[in-house]
Amino acid sequence: MKANADFPTINAKDPQGLDPSGKPYRVILVDDSMFVRKQLNQILSSEDFNVVGQAEDGVKGLELFKELHPNVDLVTMDITMPNMDGISCLEKIVAFDSNAKVIMISALGKEDLVKKALMAGAKNYIVKPLDRKKVLERIKGVLG
Repeated sequence: MKANADFPTINAKDPQGLDPSGKPYRVILVDDSMFVRKQLNQILSSEDFNVVGQAEDGVKGLELFKELHPNVDLVTMDITMPNMDGISCLEKIVAFDSNAKVIMISALGKEDLVKKALMAGAKNYIVKPLDRKKVLERIKGVLG
């Protein structure tokens, strides 16, 4: 029986989660859906991103960002959450660090909220249901 080592990796590519120096990008996931956080975590971890924290609402997301700052490269933020919605949390994060990179996550049909988030400082947005390729494309676009 042949082992994987017997076959050259035809589609081998560098993981997308590493910065130019080879260190993993550090990401915080803020979403009230544990399923969405788990899905994002799997997508990002598979590409060597380092998910440094997760929060289920804007209040905890803001606390986490401030606690881990400046060691955060990116935040993914749901728009609709209890306690503090994503747009309010985004505004507070941007007020705390004007260079913060935040990508909003929204269900289909929330275009007006997405526009508001982009005007408030979000760098991009991802629409649910999550598509692995689009998630990685948008994140890499924001991280450069």
